[in-house]
Amino acid sequence: MSTSVASLEMVDTGRYPLTEPGSPAWRETVERTRAELADVGCSVLAHFIRPELHEVLRAECAALEPHAYTKIEKVNAYNTAIGEPLPEDHPGRTIMERGNAFVARDHVPASSLISRLYTSPLFQRFVADCFGRPRLHELADPLSGLTLNVIAPGRAHPWHFDTNTHTVSLLTQAAAEGGTFEYCPNIRSAADENFPAVRAVLREDGTHPVRRLKLRPGDLQLFKGRFALHRVSTVEGAVARHSAIFAYSERPGVVGSTERTRQLFGRVLPVHLGGRTGRGDELLD
Repeated sequence: MSTSVASLEMVDTGRYPLTEPGSPAWRETVERTRAELADVGCSVLAHFIRPELHEVLRAECAALEPHAYTKIEKVNAYNTAIGEPLPEDHPGRTIMERGNAFVARDHVPASSLISRLYTSPLFQRFVADCFGRPRLHELADPLSGLTLNVIAPGRAHPWHFDTNTHTVSLLTQAAAEGGTFEYCPNIRSAADENFPAVRAVLREDGTHPVRRLKLRPGDLQLFKGRFALHRVSTVEGAVARHSAIFAYSERPGVVGSTERTRQLFGRVLPVHLGGRTGRGDELLD
């Protein structure tokens, strides 16, 4: 068995033939996923992780929770610095409480299931194919790229956009109640921030539709997170919600902005201080 194939031993390849790139079964899965992404900006590959490994996946990620940077902060949907001068009706003036926490990539063991999946060339090829791209790159950011999102009971991940164009997430532990993924697909584009629609969602005035997903452990979600406003609702009960975030980019060398990195991880590294992110658009973060 090749190293690439062995790195996918956690995947239910009976459902998702990642070890058979270009095969009819691969093409069928890719075409179905592309259609859902084109239609609603999101595709869920249910039961992506083999059921017998769900507990291993949960336990590995739960062990990372103590490394999560936890700081309740006031943020806006763009994760730009609060207090920057903005027009009176700008959606960036809507302030929310961010209660989720992130485990940075440099705390995730290379031997873990999520790390082996994120770095697998076959997985990367499959994800790129699903997004209709010839290739996707791991983020060059040593803190983001692969992270664990932790939302404790009573907390939420408020409305935001992603730094990376193509987002892949894997639910590793579900909340007892709440913790619903909500999103507005294609609410903005690389050429248009569409502030009126974003403002309507943030004000919850009911004029812009919001989609909702209830994910299960082992479900893989492919998502156009740079262009979709999204959040995770308040987690209820006694169990935290954990999800692994796999961030890829069409361009090599992408890193997070200084402000956003500081907000999410409580620290920045020299690579974040250069003033260049490597992204191909001029959207707010």
